[in-house]
Amino acid sequence: MHTRPRRIGALAVTGAVAFGALAVVVGNQADAQQPAPVAIEQVLGQELPGKTALARVESRLAEVAERNQMSIDHLRETLATDKAAWLDDGGRLFYREPVATATEQAADAAASPRWATTAVTSATGPAFELHSKPGSKRVIYLDFTGHTITGTAWNTNGKPSTVTVKPYDTNGNTSTWSTAEQDVIHEVWARVAEDYAPFNVDVTTQQPTAAAITRSDASDAYYGTRVLIDPGTWYQSGCGCGGVAYVGVYDQTSRHAYYQPALVFTKGVGTGAKNIAEVASHEAGHNVGLSHDGTASAGYYRGHGAWAPIMGSGYTKAITQWSKGEYSGANNKQNDFTVMGQNGMTLRADDYGNTTATAKALTLGTSVRGMYAADSDVDVFRIDLKAGTFNFAANAAAIGANLDIKLQLLNSAGTVLATANPASGQSSASTPTGMSASINRQVAAGRYYLRVVNTGYGNPLNTGYSTYGSVGRYTVRVTAG
Repeated sequence: MHTRPRRIGALAVTGAVAFGALAVVVGNQADAQQPAPVAIEQVLGQELPGKTALARVESRLAEVAERNQMSIDHLRETLATDKAAWLDDGGRLFYREPVATATEQAADAAASPRWATTAVTSATGPAFELHSKPGSKRVIYLDFTGHTITGTAWNTNGKPSTVTVKPYDTNGNTSTWSTAEQDVIHEVWARVAEDYAPFNVDVTTQQPTAAAITRSDASDAYYGTRVLIDPGTWYQSGCGCGGVAYVGVYDQTSRHAYYQPALVFTKGVGTGAKNIAEVASHEAGHNVGLSHDGTASAGYYRGHGAWAPIMGSGYTKAITQWSKGEYSGANNKQNDFTVMGQNGMTLRADDYGNTTATAKALTLGTSVRGMYAADSDVDVFRIDLKAGTFNFAANAAAIGANLDIKLQLLNSAGTVLATANPASGQSSASTPTGMSASINRQVAAGRYYLRVVNTGYGNPLNTGYSTYGSVGRYTVRVTAG
């Protein structure tokens, strides 16, 4: 009585196995007939502007987004709306920045000599030995001395296989660095160094070793980028742009050197320090993962009042800061500090105590340098004084200040005696005002504290900025009189 069920069961199993085997054979035959997926390189074929590129890769957008370490939605919006966005033939995102207008270039005249005293015949001397954080594992090299570009993404798609970029030059003599040229280099460095001051990175004009820039693998902790100041036309004449850079390649572990360098074209932005510095910080910003700050109607937000975002267009604004899209109509809500941290840029550690109990001691007449690296920071200093009148001062960076300071004077009990927080603005497109703060006050003998706090100004929507990007270098000093 159990034979039939067993036979039926066996027959059923045998049939299932046979059917399964047949299905596998048929399936394998079907798979064998399916062509291999077309490589993204074949889909694109060449570097293409955003909208055109998006139309080509729409069905493969997830794959392209992964290559760029971006969300699908962010990549789609970038390609669809940002006229400066391009994909290369490998599906990597890069930007071609528009040129500065004639007005923007004319307003950025070369700086008067400040540091250089004599012309030099080679890339030596103070202008070429500048470091913002020597010894750091990260580097941004501002290269004014010329460079040979070969074997990179910039040598593909019909461009020359080898390009020799000449040194920065404003007087037609590339054999000597004039005092004016050295001063521009020094000022560009000071401005870019201030933009990147909160981070553990050495902004330098002294050429690092190749190993200090190129990242070989995931275990390589020493790397960075070269921002090449290019006076030539080899690329600029074709793109009509002010600069170019790849996105999110700063800490890349594969083909790191292939996506180097970022470039600033003086034929597109002018030869003055302010414009070169704005574009240099901006292009390095792309390397560390940042996209453009714009609006629904403009790819680059040009700011309001005296303020503009670094990843927008700050040619005419004296205060340019990192942003998280707090202005009205912002189309990019990237938290710049977070994104940069995800691409190899860590913030510096707090340098001074935040309370009167941990205050840093000051000596009358001696300046102490400080670094405001995080929006949550507070730096407190103490000084013991005789009775008299004193000037208590906290000064933001002399060139390109990002930090807007509120200064408070406290007595020995920690009670606030006075506060200084002047309104910020600009006397020119290159010179901010109201970023520093000072208090002149007659005091009795005793211990006093100075509290340095970052501040914003006005309404970040349309008249000013918040404390978000108000970070950077400062000095604090107490003097008699």
